[in-house]
Amino acid sequence: MSTMLENTISPLAEKLIRKFEERTAVIGVVGLGYVGLPLAVEKAKAGFQVIGFDVQSDKVDMVNKGINYIGDVLNEDLLSTVKAKKLNATADYSFIHHVDAVAICVPTPLDKYHQPDTSYVSSSAREIANHLKPGMLVVLESTTYPGTTEELVKPILEESGLKCGVDFFLAYSPERVDPGNKHYNTKNTPKVVGGVTTECARVAATMYQTVLEGEIHVVSSPAVAEMEKIYENTFRHINIALANEMAVLCNKMGIDVWEVIDAAKTKPYGFMPFYPGPGLGGHCIPIDPFYLTWKAREYNYHTRLIELAGEINNAMPEFVVNRVMKILNQERKSLSGSTILILGVAYKKDIDDYRESPVLSIISHLESQGATCIVVDPNIPVFKHEGNKKETVRLTDEVLEQSDIVLLTTEHTAFDYQLISEKAKIIFDTRDGMKDKEKIQGKYYRL
Repeated sequence: MSTMLENTISPLAEKLIRKFEERTAVIGVVGLGYVGLPLAVEKAKAGFQVIGFDVQSDKVDMVNKGINYIGDVLNEDLLSTVKAKKLNATADYSFIHHVDAVAICVPTPLDKYHQPDTSYVSSSAREIANHLKPGMLVVLESTTYPGTTEELVKPILEESGLKCGVDFFLAYSPERVDPGNKHYNTKNTPKVVGGVTTECARVAATMYQTVLEGEIHVVSSPAVAEMEKIYENTFRHINIALANEMAVLCNKMGIDVWEVIDAAKTKPYGFMPFYPGPGLGGHCIPIDPFYLTWKAREYNYHTRLIELAGEINNAMPEFVVNRVMKILNQERKSLSGSTILILGVAYKKDIDDYRESPVLSIISHLESQGATCIVVDPNIPVFKHEGNKKETVRLTDEVLEQSDIVLLTTEHTAFDYQLISEKAKIIFDTRDGMKDKEKIQGKYYRL
């Protein structure tokens, strides 16, 4: 564990640290979604008594029955911790009074004006404040703008009459979840921790050290940890935008962008490959950089690069649709009246999450031009689009043969690429996901 921690320690902190080390602390997790449930399960597996809190009763019921709904959680892990009575869930926030530490893992979306919606964080902090007790640790994990922990959460918690750093401990530790990653998960990914005081940081770091296998990296303040998380996602946001812009330009110049990237990544230093695609999806990369853009205005600073990257990435669904239109025109077909088979609505490979998926925008553009969209996604049987529920279909010979063009938007491993290669009349691959390209019998195009 990297340290920036003082040697002296208060009796309250010493008592809580001892509870963590002895696995006798009761730990709460507010928000049982893609971040909260994996964290709750890992804490329960480490031997702690864990109480999960969520306002959605269906999630609470599923957890208490040991029914998993998150791809990065193993079914047997959830079921075994529930059966061992190490993990239970509730919608009753009064049970927070029974915990020694609580992590806030709620959503932080953007509103329609691209401004941070911190209402979930605020309401969670208020629920905790109503039941806050001396010696408790509160950790915010939700991705947010620098200053949230100290400017928003701390004052709400101190409305309880308890003083941060004296009566209770407060820290920020950003979630690092990469859905579908087969190597890095909640347990083995390094954890960054920033406390309001050095003692707050020490207590929080100890909790994570007793649960996780990854390095615990302590920074000097919550603001540093908050900025670090935004920087991570902004780094990806901007570099993906560069890859997308290169794809657009290469298309105009008749150059294969995928071959360009393959050649560039042979350089052993100074280059990291990022890849183009149909647009950005998920709850992090398309959203989090705009938290920093919003906060920067407070300092009279305009984050031009971030906003430009957003414009480029947001334009990719329309670029994809224009490419589909041009490909069909080459075959003397119009987009209007054509049947488009879309492979994958999830925002990335081998997951069941379609939040902010660019495919939703692609469908809207295609349908507005009179096309009929058929969607195949083995991981998502039903999805919501413009307020309506839509069912995906099974990939069959008939579905492929009746489609005018196959649009590969998510390169799921489960797709039968051999069948696609044999039966599709035209393939437009936005992910470079087709296997055995030399076996493709129809016409094949890449982004």
